Formats: sequence, structure tokens, C-alpha cells
Amino acid sequence: MNAGIVGIGRCLPDKVVTNHDLEKKMDTSDEWIRTRTGIEERRIAAEGQDTSDMAYEAALKAIENANISPEEIDLILVSTVTPDTPFPTVSCMLQDRLGARKAAAMDLSAACAGFMYGMVTAKQFIETGAYKYVLIVGVEKLSKITDWTDRNTAVLFGDGAGAVIVGPVAEGRGILSFELGADGSGGKYLYQDEFIVMNGREVFKFAVRQMGESSVNVLEKAGLSKEDVDFLVPHQANIRIMEAARQRLELPPEKMSKTVHKYGNTSAASIPISIVEELEAGKIKDGDLIVMVGFGGGLTWGAIALRWGK
Repeated sequence: MNAGIVGIGRCLPDKVVTNHDLEKKMDTSDEWIRTRTGIEERRIAAEGQDTSDMAYEAALKAIENANISPEEIDLILVSTVTPDTPFPTVSCMLQDRLGARKAAAMDLSAACAGFMYGMVTAKQFIETGAYKYVLIVGVEKLSKITDWTDRNTAVLFGDGAGAVIVGPVAEGRGILSFELGADGSGGKYLYQDEFIVMNGREVFKFAVRQMGESSVNVLEKAGLSKEDVDFLVPHQANIRIMEAARQRLELPPEKMSKTVHKYGNTSAASIPISIVEELEAGKIKDGDLIVMVGFGGGLTWGAIALRWGK
């Protein structure tokens, strides 16, 4: 049995914070932020809007898009480093709120690579026949762990949620190959104390190398080549890191998803948010070979080669 995406949805907060807004709060400029990161604005959750609220909205859309009912969901996986509370988990909150009565539920913590870890976990349950439908939500409210006086990190992050339903798909469709990895020795370069702390130079070097390597590796595992790739959906962290991955795959610019300018780095939510954007724009089509690749604190990384469609 092949596992693939059969439904997708997202939630983006209404509040937009532009680079010009940040100029008024700290020693930075629109030009400085754009040239180094590609970010122009980001979404910030409203007061009283928590991680589980965004997850719920995205999940509802994914369930509707998959044309299933909450009662059909067997497992809920929420990838987040910013849960409402350590426990109960966001996944348990979702299970109750959605009325997904038979679903097991757990949160995954792999930072910005969390969505990839969730996808690969779901694949195992579906391909063994243990479960039929798995809801995966990548969601972050990074605004609550961002130091708004630190110009090196405050300009990067945004809030949002992206959700998918993973279920059985036709032969040749769905997840063709994957790679997951971790290097705990690099944990000191990106971590949360009270707020997010990052050694930008070290994270940049790691990300540029790993995004490209992992993208090539999943193609080789699937018996495919760079020429077979129709679209690249990288984690939306920094335009220069994303461009390095695109160039490694020798893809033209129009074959790479770029939403970082509108939403910033939304961590585990960035890849599913971007997929919705590209589907709505008609850039991802039935039968397309998609490469998804992400990296995050831990340090962690993951990549997937996926044939789009049911």
C-alpha cells in the first residue's frame, strides 16, 4: 500500500507584521532583512490565538479537502516546538475538538524538520495496513518564544499552521523515498533558552550543505534523477539557503516554492503552508514529482520524494 497526501489545508493569522514595522522597534531596515533573508513580512497570531487554534483551523480544511470525516482519522501527529502546554499535547486537544474519537494522538518535536518526521511516521502506519488515515499538522506560534529585541532572530519567524491527511494512494503515487537525520552535536547552534537562540553562521553552513545533499539522496533512493523533478518545496527559512538547494538540483527558479517573503520562517508549518500556496497557484499538478526538504534545531533534517496525486 502506498502512502500519500490526500487532503491539505492551512491557517495563517490575520495580523501582518512588515519589515517596516520592525524598523520602528529595533535597529534594522527593510533592505537589510530582505537582502539577507528574502523576508518582507510575516504573520503573527492574535492575542488569545494559540497553537492549537491554528492547528484546528488547518486540520478542518485538510479533512474537508480529503473528503473524509474526523471519525475516519486513525492517528493525529502534531509537529511543533511551541505547544499550548507541555501536556495535554496539541494533538490530544485536536482529537477532542475535531471529534476524532478513534484517533490516537501524539506530538512530535523535531523543530523545522518536524513535518518531514511526521510524514515519514505516517507512512509506516499506512503501508503496514495498521492505519488508513493519519492527520499531520505542522504548527508554530514562534512569536511567543521570539526575543523581539534581538534583531538577528526577531526578523525571521512567523506563526501559522499547515495540515495534511496522509492515506492510501494508487501505485506509483505518494511517498517514493525519504531521508531523516540528526546531528545532536550541533544543538548548541540553534536552541531555546527562554527565547530562540541561534548561531546564524553555523546554521547557514549546515543548512546549505544538508538541504542539497538530502534532496539528491532521496532522488537516488527512488531511482530518479534531477531531470525528473517537477517542483521543489524547501523549508522556508532563508532565500539564500533555499536557492542553494534549488541550484544543487539544477532547477529553474519557477520550479521552487517561495513563500518566505510573505510568511517568514514558520518552522514545522512552512512546507505544508507552501504546498497549499502552490496548489492554489496551479504550480503543483497531478502526477508531478515533488521534492520536500527541511532542516531544523536539534540539529535535524528530512527530505521526501513524492509523486503528487491520489
